[in-house]
Amino acid sequence: MHNHYLVMKFGGTSVGSAQRMHALVDLINDNRPKIVVLSAMSGTTNSLVEISEALYSKNTDKAKQLINALEEKYHQVIKELYKTEEGLRKGKELIENHFSYIRSFTLDLFTANEEKAVLAQGELISTALFHFYLSEINMPSVLLPALDFMRINEHDEPDLNYIENRLAKILKENQNHTLFITQGYICRNAFGEIDNLKRGGSDYTATLIGAALKSPEIQIWTDIDGMHNNDPRVVDKTYPIEELSFEEAAELAYFGAKILHPTCVLPAQKRKVPVRLLNTMQPNAKGTVISEKGSGRNVTAVAAKDGITAINIQSGRMLLAYGFLRSVFEVFERYKTPIDMITTSEVAVSLTIDNTQNLEAITNELKNFGSVKIDYHQTIICIVGNFTADKQGYAFKIFDALKNIPIRMISYGGSEHNVSVLVDSKFKKDALIALNNGVFNHQ
Repeated sequence: MHNHYLVMKFGGTSVGSAQRMHALVDLINDNRPKIVVLSAMSGTTNSLVEISEALYSKNTDKAKQLINALEEKYHQVIKELYKTEEGLRKGKELIENHFSYIRSFTLDLFTANEEKAVLAQGELISTALFHFYLSEINMPSVLLPALDFMRINEHDEPDLNYIENRLAKILKENQNHTLFITQGYICRNAFGEIDNLKRGGSDYTATLIGAALKSPEIQIWTDIDGMHNNDPRVVDKTYPIEELSFEEAAELAYFGAKILHPTCVLPAQKRKVPVRLLNTMQPNAKGTVISEKGSGRNVTAVAAKDGITAINIQSGRMLLAYGFLRSVFEVFERYKTPIDMITTSEVAVSLTIDNTQNLEAITNELKNFGSVKIDYHQTIICIVGNFTADKQGYAFKIFDALKNIPIRMISYGGSEHNVSVLVDSKFKKDALIALNNGVFNHQ
């Protein structure tokens, strides 16, 4: 079994410059067998998106300019990354190959498939550059192409069995090696074309590999020290949470704790592989470990999600009729608009969305059911913890802390790990500070 491989994922800022790549070596340089997942160098994917947009709109001159500018950046990186003639030669050749490939799309029809191939270049370049650097400093490593094992099915969901079988085979072929470098984010789809994992990108790659190999641990390295109990940008005196359960982590991630995408938690949870969030800038800090165990605290953390729109549908005669709620939900389903929060009473239903792209059309359809009122600029504040029904007093603590803040909606009871309240965004800061003082100070 390959379950002794540690998985370590490093994001775009961790490989964002030659200096950061040099520093990365210290973090992976112990003899534990590991698979290192790398993102594209920070800024690269955005540039590739820009290049794709220019190609889509047939603006070939602009595309060429952007391609040249990005290539020039990489030639600078190579000069700083490598010391030896051979390193410089291999790096230069790599960049020229990838960029002549990207340039070839200026001659041809450009569709969504080609775009995915262009978007994959960032990870292919960063991993090869790092792999070459490791060989320059005599650290043996194997470049493990993600396109050989990472696959999504026809529903765009990862095919874990396929990933598991392919990885086992590839690792067996290289069993005398202990260090593997692979690309985050990119994969093949059911048709074998180059594609990507969309949600959560490289983190998703890492948790899928860790789950497939039943690793001892999946480490996600970012430039933040773990998941905090509150938003450090709004509230002073937050602290990193040492332990979280998979459920708590998914709730926090869903409601705006930017450090991990909720989908990424699932593969690790399924195979019970702990995920540790660590900080490249402070490698010795404990970070946060997400596992089955959890924090054991009543209230673990608070997260806020801005840009929420609340919709209230009031209808005396309709609401008691069965099928009413279904009809309301079907409107949102038709416009592919997810709903975050929902509360109902005898005469009205209130719900929130964060994607207002089709709001006008949705509102027009909802008017068939009753009067519709919309509140913009709302924030969901999600209080995450262990709220089993027999623990008394924490709901009181939460609402006591928020007693001076006008609350628009409350959602409670849907999950044992989450109480959510909706407030006008102008009260967000006050609400987060009030919760920090009222809930975290006397646990």
